[in-house]
Amino acid sequence: MKKALFLAVAVLMMVTGCKKQSPIYDITVKDMDGKDVSLANYKGKVLLIVNVASKCGLTPQYEGLEALYQKYKDQGLEILAFPCNQFLGQEPGTNDEIQSFCSLTYNVTFPLFDKIDVNGENESPLYTYLKEQAPFQGYPEGTEEFAAMLDEIHQKTGTGFDQGDAIRWNFGKFLVSKDGKTILRFEPMVSPEMLEPAIEEMLK
Repeated sequence: MKKALFLAVAVLMMVTGCKKQSPIYDITVKDMDGKDVSLANYKGKVLLIVNVASKCGLTPQYEGLEALYQKYKDQGLEILAFPCNQFLGQEPGTNDEIQSFCSLTYNVTFPLFDKIDVNGENESPLYTYLKEQAPFQGYPEGTEEFAAMLDEIHQKTGTGFDQGDAIRWNFGKFLVSKDGKTILRFEPMVSPEMLEPAIEEMLK
């Protein structure tokens, strides 16, 4: 009787543990070849998820992202880059063109995925989830001029991306813990180098 009760409790604990898995691992995205990639493949990794563009004033952040990747990848960091053309059309190229640009210009070796929308009715489910878990908390102190410029662009173009939890621009960043349960949001003007303390903390 005790053995049966023990087994029942063990099974219940296993089932409960499965239910507690972060929903982010239920999400599937597409790679640059259009193949499905489950984010469950990245369980146990610290993830830095970034929406990127090739013709943006912030595009040189690719260099900092690659530096982070080289420094921390062996410790468990993965960088997942998602091209997006929603911000003044600054990512107009095909996947092949984007891949070539990133490789030749910035020697990017972290994975690039299929181009997506990060805002609006066609936004990726990944970004819907990320924004729900890590809402917009305002722009970083000291970036008021840049922030005002972004808001003005969105107001003039009528995107609505200056409202609510919308991604404000290219190179917005989400840092996801190893278990997928802690998600930190960083606005585009936060450079890759500034993320090092948070990355190191999550890698512990």
